[in-house]
Amino acid sequence: MKLRQYLRIWLACVRYSLVRTMMFRFDFFLWSAVELAWMGVNVLLVEVIYRHTDSVAGWNKYEMLLLVGTSMLIQRLLMGFFWSNLFEMGRNVRTGTFDFYLAQPGNPLFMVSTRKLDPDGLANTVVAAAVVYYAAHRLGLHPGVSGILLYLALVACGLVIHYSLFLLTASTTFWIIKTEGIEGSYFTVVDFSRLPREAFRGMANVVLVYLLPAVIVSNVPATTLIRGFRPAYALWLAAASLAWFALAVFVFNRGLKRYASASS
Repeated sequence: MKLRQYLRIWLACVRYSLVRTMMFRFDFFLWSAVELAWMGVNVLLVEVIYRHTDSVAGWNKYEMLLLVGTSMLIQRLLMGFFWSNLFEMGRNVRTGTFDFYLAQPGNPLFMVSTRKLDPDGLANTVVAAAVVYYAAHRLGLHPGVSGILLYLALVACGLVIHYSLFLLTASTTFWIIKTEGIEGSYFTVVDFSRLPREAFRGMANVVLVYLLPAVIVSNVPATTLIRGFRPAYALWLAAASLAWFALAVFVFNRGLKRYASASS
């Protein structure tokens, strides 16, 4: 199938999601408010911490705020584009309604990942971007067009890693009946993306920085915006995103071979 056809399918899914959201407006405003409140708690936590100290692991208040904003931006993009789709995959596999995706005119992974769009999650990307902008302004940062594009490219790499980690946890449903606990652990791990890399020592540094890319997804884009382009960091994040995406796709395809459809 050609790229143009996939784009048409995705746009049709976007239209369906927007129409459905307009049918349940209160639900949209409620969840937007819930997510906004969660983001507000994260920002207020930074404010509280820096009332008692001037630096955390070498990061000042507005550097930390930029890091937290970057983490929230990546997570809001994940929630908006992919979270509902992958979260429902386990239930669809258990009930046999996963057949619906296999019958669609496209790659199963594409169909599973893009059927729904969550406008409430995407709406709050504006808030996350505003936090990043405010922090950059207070730091006196004035990145040019190339700097902004580089930052966005690194954010995209972070989004790919988030998607891959969540796809890996969701794909365990092909082997395990219930995966809610595993999916919950994913959010526990990615919460570390709001912390500076320099704060991790010993085994935590090995696990969360090198084995699992939970920390670098937001640290690399934020550090690039604050301290300038570091090729080694950018290549590290890009390589990690490719490696984890390849692993996630491999596990999903292996699980797909184990799936017994509702009609079998």
